[in-house]
Amino acid sequence: MYRRIVNFLRGNVRLQVESPCPERVVNLCAAHEIPFWDLQWKDAATFTVSTTRRGLHQLQTVTGETICTLTPLTERGAPILLLRFRRRYVLLGALIVFLLIMLTGNLFIWEFRVSGNHTVPTETILRALEDYGLQVGSFGMDVNQEDMRNHVLLQLPDVSWMAVNVKGCVAHVQVVERQRPPRRVEEHEVSNVVARCAGLVTEVRALDGVAQVQVGSTVTEGQLLISGVMDTGRSGVRLLHGMGQVKARTWHELSVLVPLEGQRREAPDTSVRYAIDFGKNRIKLYGKGSMAGADCDKIIHYTPWTLPGGFRLPITWVTERTTSYTDAVEEKTVEEARQEGEAAALALLKQQLPPGSSITDTRFAAAQRDGCLLVTLKAECVEEIGTQVVLPAAQP
Repeated sequence: MYRRIVNFLRGNVRLQVESPCPERVVNLCAAHEIPFWDLQWKDAATFTVSTTRRGLHQLQTVTGETICTLTPLTERGAPILLLRFRRRYVLLGALIVFLLIMLTGNLFIWEFRVSGNHTVPTETILRALEDYGLQVGSFGMDVNQEDMRNHVLLQLPDVSWMAVNVKGCVAHVQVVERQRPPRRVEEHEVSNVVARCAGLVTEVRALDGVAQVQVGSTVTEGQLLISGVMDTGRSGVRLLHGMGQVKARTWHELSVLVPLEGQRREAPDTSVRYAIDFGKNRIKLYGKGSMAGADCDKIIHYTPWTLPGGFRLPITWVTERTTSYTDAVEEKTVEEARQEGEAAALALLKQQLPPGSSITDTRFAAAQRDGCLLVTLKAECVEEIGTQVVLPAAQP
């Protein structure tokens, strides 16, 4: 890659060499340190080779007294382009502007790439950096890491460390999120574990306190499961922080109303518009446009321009695709409405169950009512039914 760039800058010539002693021409190039590469033989007396423009003149000099014919085939490189642009002032000016943009554009930040964040949104991190003064168009060589952290981390309580490394015109933001410790158990609190809902107990695990139910017991909502008050007999009553896990079989019933008439989107009308973002400024390549209505989808795709080698330019190609829809009345069959209602009822039940629960059995029933379909779900589940309640009299 480096050799190609150097050969392009100084120019190179592809030429054909014809000689009864072609190996002598190769030896002359080696003896006079004439650079050459990509040698290809055509026959026993003819070959093609690439060399620099200066190497061509040297080869013509050293082979002047030999029986040799040099035929230039093609010329490439920056000097050839400059000679072609010698009288084309507009193209020459565009080339100079392009080189200036390429050289000076890498001194500024035109793109941010955030990594390491899982809970803190990327937009929140970029907004904090913008409030500090680090944004698109900022000078990339003027980033004080210590001062940046002292200001930005105050706005990001869930971030413990941050670094901004500028490579070219791309700022790589590395984030380390703060690991929150688990909730501390207040042992001085006296609490009970009571039933959140009715069920048939399948597992009792008392971590602290006295279990008041056994496996196979039927409990009702609000019933005491694990007590924080222990009777020690002769020593009297001992107050504990009752906690533990109680799982039970539970039964739930949910109903969802599904209309038999719905709206269907049809006949989409798609329009595409283009624009160019230069830094924070946008150059629109379309006429005056109206604001999109409510019944439409807009997708904007940004394509940054990069040079070979990964050099980012401060230019981004923007493609804006807008799709408009029209609503039409759609009649649903009873079977379609039933399937929709069953899926909605099952999703609603999963939202209501605590983490770690499982649904062991489901039964559905449906009935039409006033142009709608009433779908009823009866489900059997295994879930955690215990909830901790602090005794009011024992609170500090």
